[in-house]
Amino acid sequence: MNQKIYLSEDWLFNENFQEGMTATEYPEETLQPVRIPHTCKETPFHYFDESLYQMVSGYRRHLHIPTEWQGKRILLTFEGAGHDSTVYLNGSKVGEHHCGYTAFTVDLSAYANYGQDNVLCVRLDSREDLNVPPFGYVIDYMTYGGIYRDVYLEVKDQIALEDIFVHTLITPDEAQVTSEITFYEVAKDLNVRQYYMLKSDTVMSGVVSDVTSDNDWQFLCEQNVPTGATAETPFRIQGTIPHPLLWDTEHPHLYLLKTQLWQGEQLLDEAEVTFGIRDAVFKKDGFYLNGKKLRIRGLNRHQSYPYVGYAMPESMQKLDADLLKKELGLNAVRTSHYPQSHYFLERCDELGLLVFTEFPGWQHIGDDTWKAQAVVNAEDMIRQYRNHPSIILWGVRINESPDDDPFYEKTNAVAHKLDPTRPTGGVRAIKKSHLLEDVYTYNDFLHDGETPGCDPKKKVTSDTDKPYLISEYNGHMYPTKAFDNEERRSEHAIRHANVLDAVAGQEDIAGSFGWCMFDYNTHKDFGSGDRICYHGVMDMFRNPKLAASVYACEQDEIPVLQITSSMDIGEHPGCNRGNLYILSNADSVRMYKNDRFIKEYRPEMSPYKHLKHGPILIDDFIGDTLEKNERFRPKHAKEMADAMNIVARGSLNHIPKRLYPTALKLALLYHIDFAEVTKLYTKYIGDWGGTATVYRFDAIKNGKVIKSVTKEPVNGIRLQAEADHTNLTEHHSYDVALVRIRAVDAHGNVLPFYQEPVRITAEGDIAIIGPDTIALQGGMGGTYVKSLGRSGQGTLLLRSQTAGEIKIPFQVTV
Repeated sequence: MNQKIYLSEDWLFNENFQEGMTATEYPEETLQPVRIPHTCKETPFHYFDESLYQMVSGYRRHLHIPTEWQGKRILLTFEGAGHDSTVYLNGSKVGEHHCGYTAFTVDLSAYANYGQDNVLCVRLDSREDLNVPPFGYVIDYMTYGGIYRDVYLEVKDQIALEDIFVHTLITPDEAQVTSEITFYEVAKDLNVRQYYMLKSDTVMSGVVSDVTSDNDWQFLCEQNVPTGATAETPFRIQGTIPHPLLWDTEHPHLYLLKTQLWQGEQLLDEAEVTFGIRDAVFKKDGFYLNGKKLRIRGLNRHQSYPYVGYAMPESMQKLDADLLKKELGLNAVRTSHYPQSHYFLERCDELGLLVFTEFPGWQHIGDDTWKAQAVVNAEDMIRQYRNHPSIILWGVRINESPDDDPFYEKTNAVAHKLDPTRPTGGVRAIKKSHLLEDVYTYNDFLHDGETPGCDPKKKVTSDTDKPYLISEYNGHMYPTKAFDNEERRSEHAIRHANVLDAVAGQEDIAGSFGWCMFDYNTHKDFGSGDRICYHGVMDMFRNPKLAASVYACEQDEIPVLQITSSMDIGEHPGCNRGNLYILSNADSVRMYKNDRFIKEYRPEMSPYKHLKHGPILIDDFIGDTLEKNERFRPKHAKEMADAMNIVARGSLNHIPKRLYPTALKLALLYHIDFAEVTKLYTKYIGDWGGTATVYRFDAIKNGKVIKSVTKEPVNGIRLQAEADHTNLTEHHSYDVALVRIRAVDAHGNVLPFYQEPVRITAEGDIAIIGPDTIALQGGMGGTYVKSLGRSGQGTLLLRSQTAGEIKIPFQVTV
């Protein structure tokens, strides 16, 4: 039977690899102790370049290999190391890998000193001049370096299971489960037995439990392995599950499949695979999940984090999936532009989050050697990720690359051979290109604020009989910082709504992925000069910008109420309010001004007719106050209020001509001159003079107030901080918690122009990742807290000179 041992501890690191590091004897006092995941270089938040992490570094670790492992396979797996790896054991080269985004395994058996100390060494090249994808030209993201995903040993018998690919076929009353199995070696009298069980039914409501009992397993099938079978040829075995619970976006039921390899009465090996039973199909008119048409609504995600690049453990990978599904209300994600952590994908499986994943690359296609590596990358990606039920589409075309039929014929052939159950796509930025894939996936950047939200399918795809999916939109068309002026932040949100609504109005577009989930560090050719692309609906610490609420409004689990304005007219040119919006998923929103009811807004008032809860324009700041407080009759008071509300979004100096008749009538009836009109406008719209104006918005659901937002002039500032979890638990490696920090007013509204420093101190058995002083940007920021390999307690202290301080306690379990 096999063993699995994680090797996260006791690594030694040097930024400069030296040949002597591979030998058993080396002066290790010159090396730095590190834990995995590890980045080869911590970076500043911004204003740095890629030269910091471009290096040939070295990792070294001692490894005791017991004598009882002799005669077995000792397999060492790296889940991800950026970007070109050479592995040595006791001075001998045992393997190499030329991709920083896929896993690789080397066999240590022939090089091990059994019963003795062994020295493992990794030469890791993270330079960007490598002749492998995605390198070769400019890239719109930092690529970082380091052993940034898990490392583990597996000890197996010579005759053992190597790989199990599980796929299903749904019939009305049952599911056919097919396993394609490969072995390291085959022999006579081998028999495969399979059992299944429902893994969990509580994912969306709580923590997934993997605790199982032998009594939970149900027999699926068994079959003898033919004597003529080879290790390389997949062995197929099938069984049926009656009345299965299906995997979908709302109820992501998962099953466990236990596969046992027997020889006579001896159990040689056993493996468990998580799988889902679902039917995911792209058709000419859209995407169907288990026979029901479903609009794909997602964002693109990079796997990067402030300071440490790609190097974050399980908890942070899974958190991003939680944010996408629960906080942003999405049903899909694209892993741009490379395969990402299995922890992230596992959480997508658990949450019912659809995934479009693709092999590494960005625009550039290299020489024949480069292309050959890309084909290997496609093969590795599909073999390693094909059991994730969340994955619905393979990306086998270099992102935004030109047509290259011979190259893409190979990548598509690999995908269809290794996984005939899923379609292929290929992200391009050109219309009517050669379509070798099953789905035309296109980055539609048509919308610029004035133009339509998207192109119709017939204008883009070269084959209208094949499915069509939008893989990117917005992004660089309107970069927006959390500290930009209010009008830009509001326009950013509205542009996302414009595209979502336009796509939803096209029956033959399967869906869309916005660019992107969060801001990210990038190269000099992109971004805002500070090496950040401000393309996200969240900032780099995953704090939401206004645009995030546009997506969150489409879910019903968490109440959403956001007003796109602080209601401070001085923030707007000419003190004209412009268009202000309510973003909410409530049944209605009631607006009050100084506790006087103004208007109740309902979803059907939104001009976004294809969204369940589109932005609603605030078009009344007066209500019935003119009728109550001034000398106008009710009909004329409403006419005057309507006119003033229209002007409020424009300017007194540019009154629309359609208001002239109303103005003339009221002037004749009430002998009003322009001075009195200006006085009324100042009083009811401009809010100048007198007591401070307080606006309150109440979100109503089933007749009850579920959330309130109050806007008034700021009269107090305080820090607000939220840790995604405070019980740090080490499993395979250290644990990390994200702490999102905000400066807010007395009502909890983020202060977008608060850029003051916050001092961060960790006490006890925790440490922070990154600097101990940060400047909030757009009133928001963050830090990361990590465990240190020992159980205990810790306290995170956040201090601001003007916003006070916060203490957050942590418990650490090792």
